[in-house]
Amino acid sequence: MTEKRLLQAMVCVACLVPLGAGGAGMIMGPWMVTADAPPALDSHFRNLSGLLFAIGVGFLTTVPHIETQGQRFRLLAAIVVVGGIGRLMGAMSGESVPGAMLAALAMELAVTPVLALWQHRVSKHAALREADAVEAGPA
Repeated sequence: MTEKRLLQAMVCVACLVPLGAGGAGMIMGPWMVTADAPPALDSHFRNLSGLLFAIGVGFLTTVPHIETQGQRFRLLAAIVVVGGIGRLMGAMSGESVPGAMLAALAMELAVTPVLALWQHRVSKHAALREADAVEAGPA
């Protein structure tokens, strides 16, 4: 399996998280994490869940030609990292941090940046191969 194909597979697997969590949050609202939520919290939770779902869709759109999708991939990754920083700020409030929150932090602040760096590497290698092919000329 080429590095590009492996990256594509890993991005597809990683997308299961925002698609699953975002979709569940849109459908279930805050009741997926708490038994009591006022209407304003329900609205906000479902809105943010929709954004999470859309981020997953956005990453999926990079998969077919992932080597050419650097700008989109980095923008989406930056959005995820900023969200992770916000989550980290909440985690540092002194309350105990549930395991699901730790897993989300790992995805947001570790896995996503690693995937972005990997995408950049695959993009650079593809550009070098293309430049070599142009330089070599017709066979």
